[in-house]
Amino acid sequence: MRSVVLTVAMMAWGLASAVGAEADRQAKDEAAIRKAVESYVAAFNQGDAKALAGMWASEGVYTNPFSGEQVAGREAIEKQFAGIFSGEKGVQLTATTEAIQFVSPNVAVEQGTARVVRPGEQPEESEYTAVYVKQDGQWLLDRVTEEDVPAPVPSHYEQLKELEWMIGRWVDQDDLATVVTECNWTKNNNFLTRSFTVQIRDRIDMAGMQIIGWDAAAKQIRSWVFDSDGGFGQGTWKKKGNRWYIQQSGVLPDGRKSSAVHIITYVDDNTCTLQSVNRTVDGELLPNIDEVKITKE
Repeated sequence: MRSVVLTVAMMAWGLASAVGAEADRQAKDEAAIRKAVESYVAAFNQGDAKALAGMWASEGVYTNPFSGEQVAGREAIEKQFAGIFSGEKGVQLTATTEAIQFVSPNVAVEQGTARVVRPGEQPEESEYTAVYVKQDGQWLLDRVTEEDVPAPVPSHYEQLKELEWMIGRWVDQDDLATVVTECNWTKNNNFLTRSFTVQIRDRIDMAGMQIIGWDAAAKQIRSWVFDSDGGFGQGTWKKKGNRWYIQQSGVLPDGRKSSAVHIITYVDDNTCTLQSVNRTVDGELLPNIDEVKITKE
């Protein structure tokens, strides 16, 4: 029995040793690839076409990111870089390695971001994937593909962030009705959406959706609202102190025109109040709606 236990223990130790050795080997290979990237950048910035070509595998294929032309082999790659350096003086390259994955002990894939700067021009960035092969103990480039870095998506978060406290589920309730509002950001934080339901006892009486966004032309916050009865409206937002004044105009389901000023007062991140004044329908003045307290759940 003891011999069996010893055998199992020795096998486990051997497996652990093998795993540790593999991790050490990969760590050394990753360091070597990162060093190769540094050497590649240095040779490029020195305009040394011969040194660059020497960092490619004998059958490596280089794709010129500017022309799309492909060349294979070190001699052709050296000529390609020599032409680039003679035609574009002062070009500088930086590269940032994001990840290195090993497909096999002799093949690795590096992913990173490259930045090319030409005198008097804006920098150009691209995301690249480089395939390395290990030959005679040296990691050499075999293939490189590049894609332009996507331009950042414009966002109006800076203009809307003062309304971020509205995110969440809010409830206004009395003995007769319950109004529930849920507010969320849309993708890229360009709009806030507020869905609402009005429940009379156990029945949903009305529902709707409000969209709040930044009007870049008018330089102000604007909103649009639509309800399940068929009414709709739009409003412009102005802030004074801790109060937001929404000047809203709309069309009722029967075609009559309406207007009102809604006043939202920020109390804290979990409390606000709502009041509606200067309400009209087809020019006829209606009573104000008293201020109500709304809380976040």
